[in-house]
Amino acid sequence: MFASEVRLIGNHPKFIKAIDFANNVAVTKAPVLVVGESGSGKKSICQLVHAKSARAEHTILTVDCSQDATKVENEILGFRDAEGKFNKGVLEKANRGSVILSNIHALDEKFQKRLYQILQELSDYDLDVRIMATTSKNLSKYVGAGRFYRALYTYFSGSQITLIPLRERGADIEVLANHFANEYAAANEQQAVEFTEEARTKISTFYWAHNVAELKSVIESSVANSQDGKIDLNAIEIGEKKAETVANDIDEDGMRLMSLKEAERLLIKKALIHTSENRTQAAKILGVSIRTLRNKINEYRGEGNNYFVNLR
Repeated sequence: MFASEVRLIGNHPKFIKAIDFANNVAVTKAPVLVVGESGSGKKSICQLVHAKSARAEHTILTVDCSQDATKVENEILGFRDAEGKFNKGVLEKANRGSVILSNIHALDEKFQKRLYQILQELSDYDLDVRIMATTSKNLSKYVGAGRFYRALYTYFSGSQITLIPLRERGADIEVLANHFANEYAAANEQQAVEFTEEARTKISTFYWAHNVAELKSVIESSVANSQDGKIDLNAIEIGEKKAETVANDIDEDGMRLMSLKEAERLLIKKALIHTSENRTQAAKILGVSIRTLRNKINEYRGEGNNYFVNLR
């Protein structure tokens, strides 16, 4: 699990544009939609909007819409427990504050229309809540495919903030790496650290599939592994070395053994889900050609695998 706290640090023009827009929309009451890959800082952008708004002194709460549909509905609207006691939902708990609906693309389709109607009537219940949503998906495509309620999408899309992937931010990678390294060293009373040239190159050119959150996790472990204030290639658990460490950790908890073919199919599926089914990006993450990926998809379709049969 990567660190949940993602700092908003960087100088890339598109990143600065996103921060500037967040600061500008913060002074309004407009709903906000933040779009970006996993670990790119979507929640941090929402927290920035809240902190820069007139609501800063009030509550900000988050609901993960990828949870069980009933649990999500209960968290948003409230529910009565077995003893008949009513437990308030986040719309009431965060009155005068903000609510973040993370992974809103996963919101139950039956609940989407109802939620939209409720959001339109908040003032009738004396509720004043800034609603923000995050997603790693292209919601307009979801609308076109009939998987997301158009009116709810329109409710959010007027103030959309898009975060570009870390791997497209160039020099920001090194800036963030240095920041995380120094911060972690100071917090753990270690001496200041610096990267060797080889380590710096490795970090700058790595394909950060999980973006800033992944970089932060890797840098913190690298500082812990460093010697004499130097972070070299041996200290960096990244790529195959990182994957081996993660696999070992899971295995100790009882990871299910599977065939190589099954593991390959699962990895390809995860890469496609992570990239919103963008085959070019998935192929890059997997380190294979787009032709190889296409052949694998066709192979799994031929075997009748549900996910690949329904893949658009």
